Amino acid sequence: MSTDKIRVGVIGAGGNTTKLHIPGLQAQEGVEIVTVVNRTPESSQRVADQFGIPNISPDWQAVVEDPDIDAVCIGTWPYMHAPMTIAALIEEKHVLCEARMALNSDEGQAMLDAARQSPRCIAQIVPAPHTLEFDQTIIDMIADGYIGELITLDARIVMAGFPNPNSAPTWRHDRDLSGNNIMAMGIWYEAMMRWVGPMANVFATGQAVVNHRINEAGHRVAMTIPDHVDIIGKMEQGGQIRFNVSSVIGHAPAGVDVTIFGTEGTIRLYQAGGDPMTLFAGQRDDSGLSEVSIDPAKKGGWRVEEEFINAIRGIEEITHTDLTTAVKYMEWTDAVTQSLRTGQSITLPLMG
Repeated sequence: MSTDKIRVGVIGAGGNTTKLHIPGLQAQEGVEIVTVVNRTPESSQRVADQFGIPNISPDWQAVVEDPDIDAVCIGTWPYMHAPMTIAALIEEKHVLCEARMALNSDEGQAMLDAARQSPRCIAQIVPAPHTLEFDQTIIDMIADGYIGELITLDARIVMAGFPNPNSAPTWRHDRDLSGNNIMAMGIWYEAMMRWVGPMANVFATGQAVVNHRINEAGHRVAMTIPDHVDIIGKMEQGGQIRFNVSSVIGHAPAGVDVTIFGTEGTIRLYQAGGDPMTLFAGQRDDSGLSEVSIDPAKKGGWRVEEEFINAIRGIEEITHTDLTTAVKYMEWTDAVTQSLRTGQSITLPLMG
């Protein structure tokens, strides 16, 4: 497989797929995207013409059942991730699936089970990309004792601004299409798990500040997915977390403000306005926080398609993101939803 041509079929050609996955796969030596299927034949053909893909397929089943295709790239909304991934693995095809993993952790576990039953196949979930530049530095600082013992992780993530009740609903507002995934909540938890591991329990409260929107048909649609969420809980390694995600806060001082407080030091990842995301840190005897210079050797970046193809060829293993890790963030996502609905603290991991 190290020198064989790898033939890829693309299922779903939205923003990330056309911006990242198709160009990224085509840039890999010995990889050919042989077909694409999107929501309509017309949009399939537009993508095929744009990227020089020789064929379009009538439906996703034709892609996963094609014996000449070695791997599939799934770029649909989350509601189709589980059925497509499982079907592809049954057909002994490698799978690169867009995030979020699935509608819920039950679907995610079914995907993981299917991958374990097809051990010769590589299965990868597209990772949360926003902290890749800083991850290894943060991980190493914590492992080297920079913060001492974790006391608390305090995170506020703000998107957009003041609530806009006139904005149209998207698939992200539709639980049937997006499941228990809420705003950017999951991608930030995935990143924080890389640094400090998973949570041991979850208590969440939230609201849909924009409680209805008008769809394309002119119908008033109730919003059942929150646009403002607060989450607290304990970490498995000890310490606590306080995590706020909102798309309805105006004049927030920063879009990203994540601070890890320890007994000996503090690490802060911060981004305000159009400024680049920056890492700061300081220890007990320092006068305050100072900017951390990222060692180029530790500076991560986007290489999802390269890692996927290299894993197929046996050159490296999947690190961003394997299905076991993805199931953990899906369980946490379910726990947040359960807590929102019940008003109770939910223990992790979830018991079946």
